[in-house]
Amino acid sequence: MKQINLGGSELSASRIVLGCMRISQMDDAALSKHLNTALELGINNFDHADIYGKGECETKFGKILATELKRDEIILQSKCGIRYGHTAGDDIEYYDLSKEHIIDSADGILRRLGTDYLDLLMLHRPDSLMEPEEIAEAFDRLEQSGKVRHFGLSNFNASQFDYVQQYSRQKLVTNQMQFGPAEPKIINSGIQTNTPFDGAADRDGGLLDYVRRNDVTLQAWSPFHYGYFDGIFLDDAKYAALNEKLEAIGKIHGISKSAAAVAWILRHPAKMQTIIGTTNTERLKEIAKADEISLSRPEWYSIYESAGHVIP
Repeated sequence: MKQINLGGSELSASRIVLGCMRISQMDDAALSKHLNTALELGINNFDHADIYGKGECETKFGKILATELKRDEIILQSKCGIRYGHTAGDDIEYYDLSKEHIIDSADGILRRLGTDYLDLLMLHRPDSLMEPEEIAEAFDRLEQSGKVRHFGLSNFNASQFDYVQQYSRQKLVTNQMQFGPAEPKIINSGIQTNTPFDGAADRDGGLLDYVRRNDVTLQAWSPFHYGYFDGIFLDDAKYAALNEKLEAIGKIHGISKSAAAVAWILRHPAKMQTIIGTTNTERLKEIAKADEISLSRPEWYSIYESAGHVIP
């Protein structure tokens, strides 16, 4: 599988990332097969967050890591910053990017994964109460202790990203955003510039241009969703035209609809990664074939248009 250097760093990562948000639902044997298959496919980048499975996903991954995986052959990334209330019965989430919470979260992540260091720690979502000076202090502390080698953000718009970077001594190498054929918000405003269409609205401060100018790797999450986790567009009647187009293009290239959708993301010259969260090993093998395909311009734009997006 082709690899890219994350944000210009020495981290050479697969273009497809295995998302580990649902692995707490897998038994140990299935998870072992799943992770080892990913490595056989050339996927060396694994995405976690401290809230996935309330920490159980990292714990289960750590067991396999300790017995079957070679730590220096994989890139481990995790995220922190989303918290839940501690009052009995209180499950309301809030955001905490204080220095203390970032450092404590990193320690918890390392303990659950059973590793001495993270290749990459990302802040999960912007905290309206964040103080970038505190974030910078946390990053310095974690880097100097050897616990975290690189840092990034997740779901930050261009201005927020730039604000945190301004105070951080370390170059921020990644940003995670939702992106896929049914939810291409990060490209809509560029395609529909100078039009009255809804897609022309700039929702992220020109993030896509920002990451390309500043050599930041964009990691696309939920590539098969529409809305904000409203559903999966694959085989959904509301997206019949998109499914037909993906099916037709997939047949041309000998890949599935799912793989065609991922190939659409990987075709973008921003050199994005795509996070795939499936726990079905056969489906993972099918989707991984997207790495072998480079869609033509007509194919790429026809997928965009078939999802109901305007090409002026």
